[in-house]
Amino acid sequence: MSDQLELAAETREQVGKGASRLLRREGRVPAVIYGNKQEPLSIHVEEKALMRLLMTGHFMNSVVMVDAGGQQIRTLPKDVSFDAVTDRPTHVDFLRIGAHTTVHVQVPIVFADEDDAPGIAKAGGVLNITRHELELVCDAADIPTEITISLAGLDVGASIHISDVKLPKGVTPAIADRDFAIATIVPPTVPTVEDEELEAAVAEAQSAEAEAEAAEAEAEAEGDKAE
Repeated sequence: MSDQLELAAETREQVGKGASRLLRREGRVPAVIYGNKQEPLSIHVEEKALMRLLMTGHFMNSVVMVDAGGQQIRTLPKDVSFDAVTDRPTHVDFLRIGAHTTVHVQVPIVFADEDDAPGIAKAGGVLNITRHELELVCDAADIPTEITISLAGLDVGASIHISDVKLPKGVTPAIADRDFAIATIVPPTVPTVEDEELEAAVAEAQSAEAEAEAAEAEAEAEGDKAE
């Protein structure tokens, strides 16, 4: 189960681009808490504190208790916006939830036992992953941190579907209308004659370019000596 996280916040009365820019200059990140049939609450949080939670790796599928002016609000992060240039967080959306609200979450998948998969360890196959996360429905108090899938015994050509995954009790897939694939063990890629010829041509071109650059540098050095 995911750990419950805590984040201090302050309410904000002024909203809009100007107010948000001012908050960011002060090291704060604008945010909003909405849902649960209540009015949205505009808040701002410390950027450093937010970054610490983001660095846990499971911020988006953890319950976050937001302390807004002494008011403890149970939330689930729904979206974090980042600056395209600096990659700093610029806004956060939190969904207000109850202690046992049914929630939709994206939970990361971890593949285990590669050494026990004949298709990988012996045949040299490659694990082709089509889904790195699972969208799950569960109780807010029992959100899984990750879903581990064992590759033991799988050979080349084997596929893993959602029906093959043992989910924790009370956890179900959000996509229930089809048995979707998660990963497949595919045969190793065998280089063709064309691939080898292309690699040789690229290597030859790179070598010729390096020789030309060396000759040019040597000529410049000789010119400097002459002067």
